[in-house]
Amino acid sequence: MVEKYYSEGFYPFLCHILHPVFNLFPFSMGDVLYVAVICYLIYALFKLIKLAFKRQFKQAGFFLLGIVIGVQSAVLIFYLFWGMNYFRPSAGERLNLRDTNYTTAGLKAVTAMLIDSANACRARLTPADLSQSNSAIYQTAVQAVNKLSHYSVNFRTYYPHIKSSILTPLLNYIGTSGYYNPFTSEAQMNYQMPVFDRPVTACHEMSHQMGFGAEDEANFVGFLAGVGSNDRLLRYSAYHLAIDEFMHALHYRDSLASKELKPRISLAVHNDFKAERAYWLLYQNKAGVLSSIFYDKFLKANNQPKGLDTYNRMVLLVMAMYGGKVH
Repeated sequence: MVEKYYSEGFYPFLCHILHPVFNLFPFSMGDVLYVAVICYLIYALFKLIKLAFKRQFKQAGFFLLGIVIGVQSAVLIFYLFWGMNYFRPSAGERLNLRDTNYTTAGLKAVTAMLIDSANACRARLTPADLSQSNSAIYQTAVQAVNKLSHYSVNFRTYYPHIKSSILTPLLNYIGTSGYYNPFTSEAQMNYQMPVFDRPVTACHEMSHQMGFGAEDEANFVGFLAGVGSNDRLLRYSAYHLAIDEFMHALHYRDSLASKELKPRISLAVHNDFKAERAYWLLYQNKAGVLSSIFYDKFLKANNQPKGLDTYNRMVLLVMAMYGGKVH
């Protein structure tokens, strides 16, 4: 029912309204909304304290009740505008990619293939590719998502768009590369992270605009959009993401096999991983730990029982796509 009446019915209708409207703004209205809400909640806290000190408990109670009603309304809008997509059939079911019985040998073979592809794509990158502006990266990502949309109705998108988040300094400290705002249907991203991470992240966030709720599915769609693109940086970005996910999965299954494949990664790709880790370590703090705990609980409450580990389940979809038995 969710798939038929919401994800393929009401949600696309809503996208045809929200996307063209909010695409008109060069900045993220979702960021502005969140800043306004945070400012209001700070004001509300001080007002409640003030009313309590004045012993105006009746007024404080009515004020608090208004806040509770506001929160409940926000939850309702969240599920109405986008959140119901969490409860549609999985991408594996919709795309007929449900074979999870891949072998360790098959996983190792696909990982090796992805490493070779990443190495080749990295070798073709020019200084001009690595110095692309964010606007150029976003335009390429939009083109890749549109191309994927024309390829299959399963990836149908409606006026896709990606914006730099004005909250990027905060995103750095909570370890976030981008986010999707369900209230404005805008896809935002961290515009300061390493350049080779940005293209596939843009595709990932726009996949949420398509109605892909689960994070592993969004990673998979981002990967498909990236490898199907003719842009060198975007293709490399997609393979860079894939080998990171696959090396973790292979290490979990067979640590000796993952150690065996590590020397296969080219020096340039290896250095990119080092630069990526160094970037996020600069901002590592307790706020990132707390936000991870919160988001983990949020995902588990919305039909993703593995929480943050859901991101790593992209491997299942890619392996199913390759047949699961590559040797």
